[in-house]
Amino acid sequence: MRKLIALPAIFTAAPALAAGEGSYYDFTSFFNTDYVVLIGFLLFLAVLFYFNVPSMLAGLLDKRAEGIKADLDEARALREEAQTLLASYERKQREVTEQSQRIVTQARADAEAAAEKAKADLEKSIARRLQAAEDQIGSAEQKAVRAVRDRAIEVAVAAAAESIAKNMAAADANKLIDAAIGDVERQLH
Repeated sequence: MRKLIALPAIFTAAPALAAGEGSYYDFTSFFNTDYVVLIGFLLFLAVLFYFNVPSMLAGLLDKRAEGIKADLDEARALREEAQTLLASYERKQREVTEQSQRIVTQARADAEAAAEKAKADLEKSIARRLQAAEDQIGSAEQKAVRAVRDRAIEVAVAAAAESIAKNMAAADANKLIDAAIGDVERQLH
């Protein structure tokens, strides 16, 4: 439609513009350069329209526009994908941060529990060692008391034997030996 309107407008406006004052030749003369230029321009336009150059240019522009639109769509898709990935990585970072905080908290709690257990174990170990030391001391005391008692008995027996031996006659000693042998025989049977 534009083509049909543009051609008559050019034909009607060109003579009025080309015809100036003092022109020696008529406008439609081939000696008038304005007329020759107008005819050349119209032939150029005719060749352009004959070979369908405006529609080819429009097609190229449409292809270019479609390519730009496709690039924009692809860029939007990539941007959305990048935003999705960014959100995913931020979420993962928050999860990792929370997990690391939980691990640190758990490690502190475990360390405190281990310290308390070690303290309790140490107290039990010290109590066992003290008890073992007290038992050894008690056993040593009993051994010492027994040893002192045994020594006291030995000394007393020796002193009694010496005292009896000094004060007793040989006949009395034989009677005591016979009595002791009789006591031993009775206890054995």
